Amino acid sequence: MATKHEQILQYIDGLPVGEKISVRQIAKALTVSEGTAYRAIKEAENKGYVSTIERVGTIRIERKKKENIEKLTFAEVVNIVDGQVLGGRDGLHKTLNKFVIGAMKLEAMMRYTDAGSLLIVGNRTQVHEFALKAGAAVLITGGFDTDDSVKKLADELQLPIISSSYDTFTVATMINRAIYDQLIKKEIVLVEDILTPVEETICVKTTDKIYDWLKYNRETQHSRFPVIDKNSKVVGMVTSKDIMGHDPNTPIDKIMTKNPMTVGRKTSVASSSHMMVWEGIEVLPVVDDSNRIEGIISRQDVLKALQMIQRQPQVGETIDDIVTNQLVLTSGKTKGEDIYGCDVTPQMTNHLGTISYGVFTTIVSEAASRVLRNYKKGDLVVENMTIYFLKPVQIESTLAIYPKVLEVGRKFGKVDVEVFNEGILVGKAMMMCQLIER
Repeated sequence: MATKHEQILQYIDGLPVGEKISVRQIAKALTVSEGTAYRAIKEAENKGYVSTIERVGTIRIERKKKENIEKLTFAEVVNIVDGQVLGGRDGLHKTLNKFVIGAMKLEAMMRYTDAGSLLIVGNRTQVHEFALKAGAAVLITGGFDTDDSVKKLADELQLPIISSSYDTFTVATMINRAIYDQLIKKEIVLVEDILTPVEETICVKTTDKIYDWLKYNRETQHSRFPVIDKNSKVVGMVTSKDIMGHDPNTPIDKIMTKNPMTVGRKTSVASSSHMMVWEGIEVLPVVDDSNRIEGIISRQDVLKALQMIQRQPQVGETIDDIVTNQLVLTSGKTKGEDIYGCDVTPQMTNHLGTISYGVFTTIVSEAASRVLRNYKKGDLVVENMTIYFLKPVQIESTLAIYPKVLEVGRKFGKVDVEVFNEGILVGKAMMMCQLIER
């Protein structure tokens, strides 16, 4: 039985795109308290299929697929630019394909403006009208208004006219930044992208016996199964190790491993991989907020996803990308004795103009990871790191990084890293890594 919270989320998800939503309306429709309705609306907003706009209200917007995450709805644009909706509120749920800056003559501008565009322009009423007729929404910068006839046309065509107090450059930068952030999120693979859904897997019930496990084992050739209760909540895991030496009529709940580790749909694959390596787990159940089973992920699924991430070109550049792109191999005479160089750029410094601690950590961990990959072709997870010597390094300095492998085993590696600036030792670190074989 779904909880009240889940029922409200299902109700909101079933509403037509563009529908207005209010706390009072949902509370009345589903006979719940306004507090419960409010919490569910906020959850729906976090999940990306509801948007709340000041002076407009809350509306149901299109739920974006992972491949379309870089596209924004007009409702999201309003929030990004702190805008005010002058007309065409019924079109706020629509998605914009591109934005055009109107810094040219009308005829030239119209060549670039088509259906699904967002035209960013100043107080040029004629341009507003032509853009709407071409099927584009309008964003007026400088806080200007437009004619009532244009607002009426926007309402008829269901195309938003938004006014923002920011200038054109600032507005374009804000929208670009939002799209860029979405692209970085797009690159992060989540558990929900790789899980085997519950319909395609087998779960053992607490009331089952060991002979049921043996039957599932013969059918699937798998030896690890989540254990669920009558409400589909995960209460344990059972493996071949657990059943050894027990009578086939023994109930599963007597021999299972209780309170197993679980992950949610929105957990990153990188985080799941760390958990699996650290705890030596082969299979993780995926659960919802109520601990009900939604599927499983295996170590094999995680490894495939991590390899896929490495093969993909990065679209959005993170701070780690900016730092690691500066790290170049300057010499590598023998195995495990590579030397890396790195220039300290302005973005890598703190307010004092010296290298930031976070950047230094990224440099030493990347150098250690690269040198360890010469020994093992799999993936690795940093288990712990100790920086036990660090001197200030000035902006525009060139660092020489010497990672030295102290010990490497089948499942772990230990690396000592020394960092020099103009021949002077400026940093030392020790790292322990868990290695995941492919």
